[in-house]
Amino acid sequence: MRLTRLMIGAAAALALADCGSGGDTKAVPATATGSLESLAAEVKCKPNMQTDADEIRQAICKNTDGQFILATFATDRGQREWINDAKDYGGFYLVGRKWVAVGDDGVVKALRGTLGGDVEVGANHHAHSG
Repeated sequence: MRLTRLMIGAAAALALADCGSGGDTKAVPATATGSLESLAAEVKCKPNMQTDADEIRQAICKNTDGQFILATFATDRGQREWINDAKDYGGFYLVGRKWVAVGDDGVVKALRGTLGGDVEVGANHHAHSG
């Protein structure tokens, strides 16, 4: 559980950072499947592995659209629990079957044009800043 919280924190920090472009969305293809490496290859990034565990594999990726976190999960339940916890930190999440990409809005929209999937948006904490 401690490892999961660290990974969520890293993903949340990236999601809240301004590290992408404002790419336009294209027609959404069928949702991609596969290993972290195969998903990374589809979006033309070389994954910088951060976590390589049985339950989750997570890497930082960067391509022409920007920087993002790419994670794959052993189970659907593990993925959903991770996303639900991470969304408390805000950000944009592109969700496929047993994988998620986390980045700013423009990066997630651009990735969706290649990987398909569904976009989920985390909590907006801007209204709470004082």
